Amino acid sequence: MVLLSGPNMGGNEWKYVKDCLDTGWVSSVGAYVDQFEKMTAAFAGTRFAVATSSGTTALHIALILAGVQANDLVITQNITFVATLNSIKYTGADPVLIDTETDGWQMDLSLLEKFLHEETEIKNNTCFHKASGRRIPVIMPVHVLGNITDMDCLLQLADQFHLTVIEDSTEALGSYYKGKHAGSMGLMGTFSYNGNKIITTGGGGMIVTNDESLAKRAKHLTTQAKSDPFEYMHDEVGYNYRLVNVAAAMGVAQMEQLPGFLERKKQIIHFYQTALNGVGDISFQQVSPEVQPNWWMPTIRTQKQREVLEALNNDKLQSRPFWVPMNRLPMFKENIYYNEADRSGQLYSECLSIPCSTNITNEELERVANKIKSVF
Repeated sequence: MVLLSGPNMGGNEWKYVKDCLDTGWVSSVGAYVDQFEKMTAAFAGTRFAVATSSGTTALHIALILAGVQANDLVITQNITFVATLNSIKYTGADPVLIDTETDGWQMDLSLLEKFLHEETEIKNNTCFHKASGRRIPVIMPVHVLGNITDMDCLLQLADQFHLTVIEDSTEALGSYYKGKHAGSMGLMGTFSYNGNKIITTGGGGMIVTNDESLAKRAKHLTTQAKSDPFEYMHDEVGYNYRLVNVAAAMGVAQMEQLPGFLERKKQIIHFYQTALNGVGDISFQQVSPEVQPNWWMPTIRTQKQREVLEALNNDKLQSRPFWVPMNRLPMFKENIYYNEADRSGQLYSECLSIPCSTNITNEELERVANKIKSVF
């Protein structure tokens, strides 16, 4: 089996994990957690980073820190992994789903602007949904597949309508917009280190921010809101959301290799774009010249999606369809879905992600490309 996006453990992972085991520092306190946070903040260009148990928990804490409350609405997009919306629901809020634009597969900012102008109003420097009267405190753009939307436009709209920006940059470690790293442009950003991400700790996440008070409160909330170093004193409802030291040890080793991983991702997408150029109706995600993506998950678009998926997976070349649009999931069907042509549905029916592990061989890339060509 050639994996879709498997982990690449070619560095100091064994050495650092063994150090945790040898010293007994395996839980949520340890030198590797601190080092992983510092390395991530430095790489992302933010002042602070706080490690969490997953990308989902990072999003949940970020929403809490931004003041999202029960019965609020949070604007996000209809094409994303379900964790984005789950984190919103954990707060008691509901998502407002904005459809996807055609080429880059990010939030349609023209639709967002239309929604804000026509469906919301500002009262006391706060955005409200006209029809329901519900508060809208936050917008959460998702950097789908490591691409990034026009953040200048999004940030301008957010400022105009008094919306706090939390970047769901869980797929975008190593991606840049006009030289600014994903996650560094909003009030907070988040990363994920799931096994299929560009680097992995098995499971894990990170909140990045330039706000010291938010970083301190994030660390407090994720460690059960323990307020005394000796007594078991807790001053508010907290969460067991901290990353453990043994996982952070893997993260440190992975961060040491990240530049090489990013370079390999560029080579992989370049190969696919060249090898599949002019093959049938295949197209790729379009990227603005202002964006330097990490090319986390090369994904193609074709009306023969199902035939290509069947051919690849039957040949043990692991490939997957795009995420089911959020408005089609049973728990989100009743939420606001703002669209004009349901482009999310079109992308879902035509897109598929193809093998792209950073340790994939050139021969395996050839196998994938040739199998796709054979369908056409």
